[in-house]
Amino acid sequence: MSTTADGKNRPRFYGYPPIRKGPETPPYAAPHGNNPVLRGLPLAIVTSIATKLNLVGSLLWSNTGFGNLRQIKELDDYEPRYDPTVIKLPIHSTSSKPNEEASNDGSADYQEASNRHYSAAYYTSGYKTGKFTPTQVVTGLLEQISAKKHHSVAFLQIIPEKVLAAAEASTARYKSGHPLGPLDGVPVAVKDEADLDGYEKSFASRIDYTRKNGGTTWCVQKFEDAGAIIVGKTNMHELGLDITNNNPIKGTPVNPYNPSYYTGGSSGGSASAVSSGLIPIAHGVDGGGSIRLPAAWCGLYGLKPTHDRLSILPTVSLAASNGVMGPMASNMTDLELAYRHLATPDPSNPVSSLFNPPSSSSSSSTQHHHPKILGICNPWFSSSTPSVLAACNAALDHYTTTLGYETIPIPLPYLHEGQLAHALTILSEISTGTPASALASLTPANQLLLSVGAQTPAQTFLQAQKMRALLMAHLAFLWTEYPGMLIVTPTTPDPGWAVEGGDRESRYGFSDADKSLRNMRFVWLANFVGAPALSIPVGMVEPEGKKGGGGAGGGKVPVGLMAMGEWGDEEGLMEWGRRGEEWAWKKEEEKVWRAEGWVDAGGWTKG
Repeated sequence: MSTTADGKNRPRFYGYPPIRKGPETPPYAAPHGNNPVLRGLPLAIVTSIATKLNLVGSLLWSNTGFGNLRQIKELDDYEPRYDPTVIKLPIHSTSSKPNEEASNDGSADYQEASNRHYSAAYYTSGYKTGKFTPTQVVTGLLEQISAKKHHSVAFLQIIPEKVLAAAEASTARYKSGHPLGPLDGVPVAVKDEADLDGYEKSFASRIDYTRKNGGTTWCVQKFEDAGAIIVGKTNMHELGLDITNNNPIKGTPVNPYNPSYYTGGSSGGSASAVSSGLIPIAHGVDGGGSIRLPAAWCGLYGLKPTHDRLSILPTVSLAASNGVMGPMASNMTDLELAYRHLATPDPSNPVSSLFNPPSSSSSSSTQHHHPKILGICNPWFSSSTPSVLAACNAALDHYTTTLGYETIPIPLPYLHEGQLAHALTILSEISTGTPASALASLTPANQLLLSVGAQTPAQTFLQAQKMRALLMAHLAFLWTEYPGMLIVTPTTPDPGWAVEGGDRESRYGFSDADKSLRNMRFVWLANFVGAPALSIPVGMVEPEGKKGGGGAGGGKVPVGLMAMGEWGDEEGLMEWGRRGEEWAWKKEEEKVWRAEGWVDAGGWTKG
C-alpha cells in the first residue's frame, strides 16, 4: 500500500486506492429475487437437507447469483483487495487522549427538550449538583430491567455486583469533586460481539466464544477508563448473520416504537436499550449495516466508523474485512462523545495507532470549512418505498434550501453485483470462524446461511475482492473530483420490518434472503469499501398495512437518512448529523419523537 496526495490541499492517506473512474454500467434497477421465504417446519426440513447434502447447498448457492461475479470481464483489470483499511494521516502530532470539548456542556436547548431522551449530560449534571448519584441511577435501572421482560430481553448478561461496584466508585469520585469526565457515571451497554472481562461471549448463540485468558476489547475499555458504567452485554441477531434481530435462542428484543416491528440488527439489543430510554449510549458492531439499520428503525443516531479506526484487540472479528465497532445514541452529542472515546488510538495496534485521535467539534476546522456537497445516485436513492422517500426528500430539501448544501448526481457502477460480493465475502468470513462441530447448535436459518456460504469457490471469492477494488477506486475518483462530498441515501428502502410469522418466527426463526438483501441495499457499501457512514432519524411513518386495515399495528415507525463520507471523514459526517438533528427535533416542529415504549429515567433519579 502507498501514501497518496493529489496536490490539491487534500489530506495524505495510507492505503488510498488507485484513483480510477469505474466502468459505465446501466442505471441501477432494483433486483427481483427468487429466494424462498421459509418458516417453521419447512425451514427446518430444507436446512436439514442442505447441511447433509452438498448438492442441495450448491444449488442454493447458485440461486443467490454469486456465480455471476465470474462473468464480469471488467474485473480482469483489477487486483483483489482483501482489506479496505484507508488511513487519513495526521497533519501534525497530537495527544492520544480523547478530546472531550464537544460534550462538556448540556448541548443545545433542543437536546433536553421535553420530547427527547435523557442525555449523558443530564446524568453528569445531576451527579455534580447532588440531585442523584450514580449508585441511585444504577440501582433503579437494574430494578427496571429485571422487572420488565421487554427490557430484560435486550440484555444477555448483567452482573449486578460489577455494575454496582462501578457505580459506587463513580459516586465516590463525584463526592470528592474529581469525576473523570463527561462519561463518568453514565450508564452504557456493550454488544455481545465484544470481550468484557468477567462476562461470557456467545454472539447470542449456543456457542461459547469467551476468551480463555479474559480481557476487554480495547475500545470498550475506553468506556471503562472514562468512568462509564457498563450495565451489561446486549442481545443480538445470532452470530450477527441477519438484520431483524429475531433470535429464537436468546429472545428477540422489542422495538419501543412499535412492538409489531423488529428492532433491526444485528445490534438490536443495544438499539432497544437506548431507544427505550434505559441508557443514552450503547456499543454496537457493524458488518453489513448492523449499527445503522437498528438505529434507523429505533429512531437513533448510529455511526459505522472508518474500517479499523477503532481497535478491537484482543478480540478476534468474525468478519474482519467488513465489520467494525462503533456507537449508537439518542442524540448527536452523545454519539460524538462515545465515538471520541471508542476511537482513541491503540498504541499496541499497528493499524489503530496510525490514526489521528478524533478532534472535538468545537476545535475542528470541519465545523466551519467542510464542503457542503451531497452526492446522490438517483436511481439507487429512489428505489425505496414512497413513505421513506418522502421523509428523506423532506430532509434533503432542508439541507439544500436552508443550510446551503448542494446536491450533485453521481454514477455508482455495479451496485447490485457489489452487494452480492459483500454478501459472499461476509458469509465466507463468518462460516470460516464458526466451528463445524457447532453448526448444528445454530438456528435453522443460520445453519442454512452458513452451509450456503461454505460452498463459495476460491475463484469466486477472489472475484468479489476484485469488485471491492473496483468500487474503492471509483469512490477515490469521486472524492478527488468532489473533495468532502457525502454520499446520501435512505438508510433502508423500507420503513422497518414487521413481525409477520407469529409463533413460527419467535420459536424457529425464519429465512427471507430477498427482503434482507433489499433492506441492506444502501448500507453494505460502506462496510465493503471501509468508509465511515452515519444514520440519522428524519421522519415517522405509518406502519405498513395499517391504513388499509390489517397489517402491523402499533405506533409510527422511524425513517433514517444515511451519509457515507470519505475514509477518515467522521468529522464531516458529525457536522452533517448535527444539522439534521437540529431540524428533526426543532421545538414544536418535530419530525421525530420518543418511542411510545420510552421509560422515564427520572422515575429512579429523584432520590
